[in-house]
Amino acid sequence: MNQREKEEYLREYAVLKAQGKPFFPYIIVKDGVMMIVVIGTIMLLSLLLGGELTAKADATTTTYAPRPEWYYFWAFELLRVVKPPYLVGLATVGIPTISILLLILLPFYDRNPERHPLRRPIATTTGIFLIGAMFFLSYLGAEAGAPSRIELGPPPAIQEADQATQTKWDLGRKLVAQSSCGGCHKIGENGNDGPGPPLTEIGDRLKEGAIRETLINPTAPMPSFADLGADQIDKMAFFLSSLKSGGEDEGASATGAEGGGAESEGGSAPSKAP
Repeated sequence: MNQREKEEYLREYAVLKAQGKPFFPYIIVKDGVMMIVVIGTIMLLSLLLGGELTAKADATTTTYAPRPEWYYFWAFELLRVVKPPYLVGLATVGIPTISILLLILLPFYDRNPERHPLRRPIATTTGIFLIGAMFFLSYLGAEAGAPSRIELGPPPAIQEADQATQTKWDLGRKLVAQSSCGGCHKIGENGNDGPGPPLTEIGDRLKEGAIRETLINPTAPMPSFADLGADQIDKMAFFLSSLKSGGEDEGASATGAEGGGAESEGGSAPSKAP
């Protein structure tokens, strides 16, 4: 900004200031009315739509998978996008910190006097991209199923089986969910996309016996589930072996027939969250 532009700006500023409104009471009343509208809107939405209530906090559980508030969905969704374990720090701390620093330092490195968005294509494009990315990641985070639950329904073969088989399948589903398998695996719409492979169709790759053996003697970094006991491991293996493409359930019959040898590596079975 040269001397002529500076003088012109000061003249315009003096004219606008003389025509302006006083801070009190004009600005106070204007801001007060807007605050009442915003607070009233929030209260109305709370009464009409209600709030999301989760299970009561339990300090004794080790399987609780926390869910962030809606305005943090975009940050938590970065953990799904940035999959390599050695980049977790970049997703959780690095990217948000760098973005905040760039925003704080904006007046120092962007000295462009133009204010119209069309005359600042780089800044406008960057702002639209960042806002769009945050909205998109927030949407993905809101739609993602909680890793502490498995919302898959029983396959047809289980639905047609006797009550004991259905109960065993349901208990196996609850055990897999409570064991934090969703922290490393995707099961239906729930869980995380890594570092372990998806388990939605694991029954196509492994039979029940192979899954049971993998739960007891897994491949690192997956932990062993041997301390759960044979009965609970059998239920988990029975449930996992029923997860097949097309809802088929050949390997998870009511008799719970054990499968043969390992048809894939042990890392394909569920694992606890780190």
